[in-house]
Amino acid sequence: MLPEIWQGADAGGLLVIQDSASCSGRQLLKSFINAALTREEDIHVIGFDVSEDELRDGLKESTTQRLHFHNAFTDPLGWTDHPAFTVRQFNLVEITHLVKQTSHAKAATLVIDSLSWILRHVSPSIVCKTLQQLKKGGAVRTIIGLLHADMHQRGTVGSVCHLATSVITVVPGINGDEAVAKITKRSKSGKVMQDEEIFTIKEDLTIIVQSKSSQTGLKQPHTEEQEADPAANLTFNLRLSDTEREAKEKLALPFVFSKEKKTALLHSGLGSGRILYEPDANDDYDQEDPDDDLDV
Repeated sequence: MLPEIWQGADAGGLLVIQDSASCSGRQLLKSFINAALTREEDIHVIGFDVSEDELRDGLKESTTQRLHFHNAFTDPLGWTDHPAFTVRQFNLVEITHLVKQTSHAKAATLVIDSLSWILRHVSPSIVCKTLQQLKKGGAVRTIIGLLHADMHQRGTVGSVCHLATSVITVVPGINGDEAVAKITKRSKSGKVMQDEEIFTIKEDLTIIVQSKSSQTGLKQPHTEEQEADPAANLTFNLRLSDTEREAKEKLALPFVFSKEKKTALLHSGLGSGRILYEPDANDDYDQEDPDDDLDV
């Protein structure tokens, strides 16, 4: 699945590369940039985390003329008089203006390095709204964003990833040069596909998929957790032995009628239903007023 995503995202798609301090996703991001440049796509990079020289390092020089770097690294908060790009400019109008100024007629790919810088200074709801607007098309064909998940609360990460058509979470592999990609991809029909792949990135930024992570003994993302046993760790036993279960099944419950009892109740004999009463010597019974004892 990773090579399929690497070969090109669908129009109107949002790809989020989720990394952490233990495993950086920048090389994977640069691999996607390199692949898009090879396909002769226009790439616009809004760079907060690294400088333009560091971003271009390793990319094919013959294709970098289609790479447009918008410098948000030098002055991301607009403290100087003439900042190139700031976090406050992350909106539909400003980004559309930037892309149309330098792109060809066809829509471009927008790379955000990184979304974390913006989310630290702009409300997550505003960031999500802008991403949703950019996804609808127009000047931007595809969006690729790097997200440092360990810098944000889980709800913030979840909100951004909910908008994405594909999410790649990179975690360390067993060997030093390997990483594991946990991939979640949503199709236009709403179907969700998940996978895990072990990969390495060559010096020319080509992705090499080594194997599925199941072949290395790593935990699978879709393996259902074993259901918790509610009877575990109790001070008393809720389970029955075979002998106890057999005795329970043979026990006749008082409210369960046997066949014989049902027959006796449904087919009453002669004299059934009569009330026999023998008066007591202490009964206060007045023939003239039988209900006299009920007066209060």
